[in-house]
Amino acid sequence: MARLLHVVHCVDTEGPLHESLEATFERVRAMTGVSLAPSRQNLAALQAGAIDLGGSEEAVRVAVAPRLLAYNDDWGKVDAMLDELMSPAYRLRHADPAGRPWTFNWFCVDHVGYDVNPRRRDIGYHNVFDHYRARLAAAGGPDEVHWHAHPMPPSREAHRNATSYLRSPHVFETLARRILEREYFPSVFRPGFHVERPDSHWLLEQYVPFDYGNQAMPAGGIEEAQADLAGGRWGDWRRAPDDWSPYHPAHDDYQARGACRRVIFRCLNVGTRLRLLDEAEVRRAFARAAAGRTTALAFTDHDFRDMRPDVTFVHELVRRVAADFPTVEWRNSGALAAARSVLELAPPGPLELSVRVETGAGSARVDVAANHAIFGPQPFFAVRTWGGGYAFDNLDVQEPFRAWSYVFDEQTFPPRAVEAFGFGAADAYGQTVAVRATL
Repeated sequence: MARLLHVVHCVDTEGPLHESLEATFERVRAMTGVSLAPSRQNLAALQAGAIDLGGSEEAVRVAVAPRLLAYNDDWGKVDAMLDELMSPAYRLRHADPAGRPWTFNWFCVDHVGYDVNPRRRDIGYHNVFDHYRARLAAAGGPDEVHWHAHPMPPSREAHRNATSYLRSPHVFETLARRILEREYFPSVFRPGFHVERPDSHWLLEQYVPFDYGNQAMPAGGIEEAQADLAGGRWGDWRRAPDDWSPYHPAHDDYQARGACRRVIFRCLNVGTRLRLLDEAEVRRAFARAAAGRTTALAFTDHDFRDMRPDVTFVHELVRRVAADFPTVEWRNSGALAAARSVLELAPPGPLELSVRVETGAGSARVDVAANHAIFGPQPFFAVRTWGGGYAFDNLDVQEPFRAWSYVFDEQTFPPRAVEAFGFGAADAYGQTVAVRATL
């Protein structure tokens, strides 16, 4: 019987982030409802737990700890950290017992469409994605690159949270641009702000087979003690499995087990203020693996903070707990590799899409076919017009999961208006394909 545990480091990859002293105290007010004068003296008192916050003292002490406020606030600081993290020597210092190097999974976001950007995020399509792909091309290594998304808040302020993907056209444009400009399509996802709701649940169900979003925890009061998190406001996973088991969600409740296609994995936090990975959780994961159920022990942090203490913490914790589970093999793993192992998926040959175009008087018909079934009912279909606009649309299904068509004409996009179009898809094994074509 296989007894295998995958250690999966998921990085919410967002690039630099700045936070002023005033912004730190704004967060404290949001957490507690208590307004304090922004000052270094008050900050030191909060860090010591010396100010009465009505029961939220410990949560705030963690949130404003000096290490968590030492942001990588420009690319120079991010790159200085990456120079060490991506070095072979560093990876091997944190190897698994078989010598596999530490592996990062870079879940890259696009910061776009904001009107206000006080935290100095790097605004632009592909900015973060391209930075990390260039770093990985230069450094090599076993890392994987995946998808992370931030929905748009009503205020269009880059430092605010949000839940609605239907109100976030930039999410869809990101996918369209990834296909047309980078020939990339994702198969693994982590939700921004740890948030999923029905609209994002159904979007993912169309295209993305693996989701590392579940942050269910055994019952406790730490979230309810923080006003900005109470009632499941951000990252609501209260009804989801909390035993490290992956699950297919239900159609009407992403937290319940059901018959949807995608698989959701549990992924806890390190280096932040809530839903934290600790020794008890690591022991639960090892115990599950010891019972013969291959397990993904996934955790997440951010690249805008120094991740080196997080890596050291988790690596030492896993090594210490592993000594009590000698029958379990633990591995440093990519998120995709771990998903395939846990679910016992053996990919067939590479996923391919073939595209055929037939032009007529004022119209063009496009047929696209997959060499085997894709994950969802249709590929993501992206269009770029000569005016520089990006759009996506539905296809006509000719054979479910295998063949589709589309007609460019006055009802959709006149052929003369189309600069390029493309398709992106994943299969149930996490293989992906992105193709770009012209009329």
